[in-house]
Amino acid sequence: MKKNIFFICFALFSSLSLLSQEIDKDTILIEEVVVTGTTVKVNKSMVPLSVTVIDRKMIESSNENNILPALSGRVPGLFVTERGVTGFGVATGAAGQITLRGIGGNPTTGALILIDGHPQFMGLMGHPLADSYVASDAERVEVIRGASSVLYGTNAMGGVINVITRKQSQDGLHAGIRASYGSFNTQKYSAHAGFKKKKMMVFASVNHDQTDGHRSNSDFSINNGYFKTGYEMNDHINLNADFSIAGFNSSDPGPDTVNALAGTNIDILRGYGSFTVNNDYKKISGSAKFFYNFGEHEISDGFHSLDNCYGVNFFQALKLIKNNTITIGTDYISYGGMAENVKAMGGAGLLFVDTLIAETGLYGFVQHKISALTLNAGVRNQIHPVYGNEWVPAGGFAWAVNKKSNMKGSVSKGFRSPTIRELYMWGIANPDLRPEKSINYEVSWLQKFSGKISCEIVVYKILGSNLIAVTMEGGIPLNRNTGEINNMGTELSLNYQPSDKLGVVMSYSYISMENPVIAAPVSQLFAGCTYKKGKFIFNADVQQINDLYLATGKTEVKEDYTLVNARVSYKINKYFDVFLKGENLLNEDYEVNRYYTMPGITGFAGLNFKY
Repeated sequence: MKKNIFFICFALFSSLSLLSQEIDKDTILIEEVVVTGTTVKVNKSMVPLSVTVIDRKMIESSNENNILPALSGRVPGLFVTERGVTGFGVATGAAGQITLRGIGGNPTTGALILIDGHPQFMGLMGHPLADSYVASDAERVEVIRGASSVLYGTNAMGGVINVITRKQSQDGLHAGIRASYGSFNTQKYSAHAGFKKKKMMVFASVNHDQTDGHRSNSDFSINNGYFKTGYEMNDHINLNADFSIAGFNSSDPGPDTVNALAGTNIDILRGYGSFTVNNDYKKISGSAKFFYNFGEHEISDGFHSLDNCYGVNFFQALKLIKNNTITIGTDYISYGGMAENVKAMGGAGLLFVDTLIAETGLYGFVQHKISALTLNAGVRNQIHPVYGNEWVPAGGFAWAVNKKSNMKGSVSKGFRSPTIRELYMWGIANPDLRPEKSINYEVSWLQKFSGKISCEIVVYKILGSNLIAVTMEGGIPLNRNTGEINNMGTELSLNYQPSDKLGVVMSYSYISMENPVIAAPVSQLFAGCTYKKGKFIFNADVQQINDLYLATGKTEVKEDYTLVNARVSYKINKYFDVFLKGENLLNEDYEVNRYYTMPGITGFAGLNFKY
């Protein structure tokens, strides 16, 4: 298989070298501006942390209704588990586990997902709900690789995935519809519309996704709705409000082994709402955001829960001195809820927990530019009712060596507060748990060549302690702070844009883990290209995964596989285009979750309408 991947990459890039001779030479790579990893908009090269940006074009070309598969491979060091054609599920047998540089956990509590900067996780379990994050609502995704708790608080041990939602930026009415059908009766539909007039804008979308699945009892369906509105009060103040709702049903087919039984069925409702006030003056800028996340989970084994996660984020960035920005901020978050089993005790029901926890964070952050050198430093104090205070420092630099070269370095701390499940639920609960901690050391080099090629190489070291795990002591299983992290790795990314007709992206990551974890491959390679010819657009990508841990410990199991995907679209006119997409074209037989075999070759056909 490694020979196959070498041949595919060689053929891919050999053809690209020929194609690039046919196209114009006037395209220049534009420097990306990011908002994640800092409190103000800055060029990516000036942020000391490693940040990957997935833009709207990449999201659309993926043909995914969910945002997480669109990130797979394109972000070095990031891995997301899957178990079928579409849909992740929750509880036993679920996919959607996320690892960043080998940190994430099962369930995912060590990598934080944000929507426009506010946290997204289940109030009781502390993990994100992978099926809730819709691609049609995302303008772009910014991913920080490495600990980011100084700005974002709990759960940002391995990094942050910040989904920046869409808004209507052009005057008038704009709309779009997409429909596709494919293998295993997989159907994907989405529609969106936006309107802007003067200072007022609205954007709304609806989505439906369903499949029968490639195995019996692996069906999945989801309905999503999203609404966003904004108003510019004047040149300095604007208001935004949004609301999202998602309902999904999923079945667990169970292990693909002899005489294995199917798992549970789930019925999930998730939603959130937020209201934001942004201010932007010459000397001061910032934001106040109020958010409320909620959910209800019903599982066929009798489990039922109601949870919420709400709070406020507030910060102001002060530019009182030339080339200097001082940020002060605070955030408050309350999370928790109720969990029970309605079938327990002969149908009388059994209450597991009904409680809330509130955390408060206070932080300061300074960015100062001295000629070609930008220095960053910050500190957070997290106040928690169970474990008290946790201090979180971070610092780094970005040095513009010349117009085409940048060097960056940083040291940052991450932490994760114990979840309500770990503190109070079931017999393994331990109310005396401490927060998990990590320290991320990294240095990176960014290089541009001729304005058309950019590449980045990162070397990092992560040390962690106090990881929460179930251990036996005196014959009694209990959650304890016992695990450690000792990871070292390197990441490489490349972007080649010789013209507006051809684009190439590539990423590679390698990690050495003293204590291997599930869903963290030792190495992964991704290479993809987009080529435009007349009314046709061709997309192709290949992903090679080596030594993906499916099980650790004495029963260690690892998996290697290669995936090749391709997509072609044809523009009928300025409103319509049609497309065909094929996945796993090598018909690989592989698993991402142990005993959950993935589908072989799958195909999709669809139609897009834009107005």
